[in-house]
Amino acid sequence: MGIPPAGGGTGSSCGRVVAAAASLVLLIQLISGCVSPAAAGGGGEQQGAKYKDPKQPLHARVDDLLRRMTLAEKIGQMSQIDQENATADVISNYFIGSVLRGGGSVPAADAPPEAWVEMVDAIQRTALSTRLGIPAMFGIDAVHGHGYVYKATVFPHNVGLGCTRDPELAKKIGAAVALEVRATGIPFIFAPCLAVCRDPRWGRCYESFSEEPKLNPFIAGQRNVAACAKHYVGDGGTTRGINENNTVATFHQLLGIHMPPYYSAVIQGVSTIMVSYSSWNGVKMHANRFLVTDFLKNKLRFRGFVVSDWLGLDRITSPEHADYPLSVKLGILAGIDMVMIPYQYKEFRDDLTTLVQNGSIPMSRIDDAVRRILRVKFTLGLFENPYADTNLAVELGNQEHRDLAREAVRKSLVLLKNGKPGDTPLLPLPKKAHGGILVAGSHADDLGSQCGGWTIKWQGLTGNNLTAGTTILDGIKRAVVAETAGDNLNLTIPAPGPAVIRNVCGGIRCVVVLVSGRPLVGQGVADVLLGDYGFTGKLSRTWFRSVEQLPMNVGDAHYDPLFPFGFGLETRPLKT
Repeated sequence: MGIPPAGGGTGSSCGRVVAAAASLVLLIQLISGCVSPAAAGGGGEQQGAKYKDPKQPLHARVDDLLRRMTLAEKIGQMSQIDQENATADVISNYFIGSVLRGGGSVPAADAPPEAWVEMVDAIQRTALSTRLGIPAMFGIDAVHGHGYVYKATVFPHNVGLGCTRDPELAKKIGAAVALEVRATGIPFIFAPCLAVCRDPRWGRCYESFSEEPKLNPFIAGQRNVAACAKHYVGDGGTTRGINENNTVATFHQLLGIHMPPYYSAVIQGVSTIMVSYSSWNGVKMHANRFLVTDFLKNKLRFRGFVVSDWLGLDRITSPEHADYPLSVKLGILAGIDMVMIPYQYKEFRDDLTTLVQNGSIPMSRIDDAVRRILRVKFTLGLFENPYADTNLAVELGNQEHRDLAREAVRKSLVLLKNGKPGDTPLLPLPKKAHGGILVAGSHADDLGSQCGGWTIKWQGLTGNNLTAGTTILDGIKRAVVAETAGDNLNLTIPAPGPAVIRNVCGGIRCVVVLVSGRPLVGQGVADVLLGDYGFTGKLSRTWFRSVEQLPMNVGDAHYDPLFPFGFGLETRPLKT
């Protein structure tokens, strides 16, 4: 999903790269459930209803349930509220159909998977006790692993996975993340991010696989969570990379650069798509009927549901929320089916009810939205298996997944320089270093900084007690017979980074490790620095010479990079 406000709460072989990143998972096979169909229902008068019969065709179940619903129940299905507001009274009185975990709320500090399961199942019990017994759909961001959950496996961000050029690895990551999400009882994730970042000044560029559309992923099926492709469309192409700004492009340019990942997502059967905060040629995407309904739903024949971003309807007007009835009208008529309204669920219900009753929004639009939502819920298996499989708790952060993350880290690392021309290559470093090896830099021993955003908090946190993992410093300590090496700095190298480089590298040969918008599991870094594995990563983005060149992407007429797209030196593993 998108970024909540501060304190609140996202053809060629290259086309097959990064096939299904940390979060690219769809439902194909469902985990065995814990509740019988009869137990999943609401009031007794619905027993024997066609929608409760799993032997009935999908369309028959959807039609049967839809015709039984009141307008209030339909609007409830279109409402997605924050978990902090999802009390039993709110869910029951407003027939809430979906709940999300916002920017920072957790069941408890360092909560184990069992605590998450208890929280999600409690919401589900209330939803199932309503008149029609429609299960709720709990969603969470899982951008590079199930990062909000303590001790979950954290994988490289998309920008790092784009450097691996390893589709099979990405598929395995997708399966691992799906399993860990399900281990906490959650069936729905706000990922993958399919942004094609065309300007690295954009603060969320690390969520993009590449500047090149062909390097962005297609969706690969996995067994047990519903994916949400985001943010539709053009979020990575805004002017000067300003977040939530305007993407200026012809329709042909939009189709050629920003739309290709969505073609693949729809073809592969992605369940949901999230709309971008950004605009296209001055028109807010949340109000763009042409792109959401005419193109995505009708032209591409997308069959899932479209969800807004966090308070996305509010941002249709300037200032935000200045005319909420108008925002609701424009957003729903544009084709948004489920609205992320963490707080103002009552206002949304009242305004949408009025708009339907006075004819501003036809009932056919409401029915289309609810039909899409119900179709996903039925396909996901929530009516038959609404509760968590408690046997999966052991899967969170298991060793197999951590080994996979370590492999992904070392394959995502890109070697840009290896000494001066004519000199003996500096890397790989010898494990038996004479005179010791120095580590300098503020991030070298900071797991939180290395993991980056969407880890515990949506902006990330600093420190080593947030989750399980190995810092670069610890990773190298474990690998060498001496002290340790490596200078770990942010890509933009903020203070005191430049001073560290000047002071340290002025007297000794240095290895500078840039933490460039992706998490780095320390042992994965040590694996290549010290020669257990060779460098193989290739840049998924152009490395520019100066900011004045931006935007600059591969294929541009003025292309003059410091390191071009696809560049990456390779080394061979040291013989042991």
